[in-house]
Amino acid sequence: MSESNVLYVTEEGLKKLQDEYNNLVHVVREEVKAELAEARSQGDLSENADYDAAREKQSEVESRIAELENMLQPGHYEIINTKKSGKKSVHIGSTVELEFLDTKEKAQYTIVGSTEADPLNGKVSNETPLAQAILDSKVGQEVEVNTKKPYKVVIIDIK
Repeated sequence: MSESNVLYVTEEGLKKLQDEYNNLVHVVREEVKAELAEARSQGDLSENADYDAAREKQSEVESRIAELENMLQPGHYEIINTKKSGKKSVHIGSTVELEFLDTKEKAQYTIVGSTEADPLNGKVSNETPLAQAILDSKVGQEVEVNTKKPYKVVIIDIK
């Protein structure tokens, strides 16, 4: 798997993905089987909305299970350390304080993998233009973020 396809995830994020996988395989899959059996027992399947809904749910569950199995294969993910020392430059797992030069506003973000991104809570995906622009940058550095309307940020602190 090429490095660009590697899923970056914290230990906490990996545990959540593993828990979701186990829940889907051992709980939800069994619930869907029971729903299908119940719907089949109602008779004619050609006009059975419950059966159609159960089949749709089964398809969604099996799709997500396959997606998680792929993500969780060794070599397909890399655990990022959000407590990494050596805060000389921004990397995945860094918490960064930025100043937006156009508005003079300051904000703090942690750079995480795409599955853990939660911008409203200060977690931005390593794939966003902001993260891509500041990766490998140092404190005090001014960086331009390439978006439709480019803007500049200054890195105030790296934690």
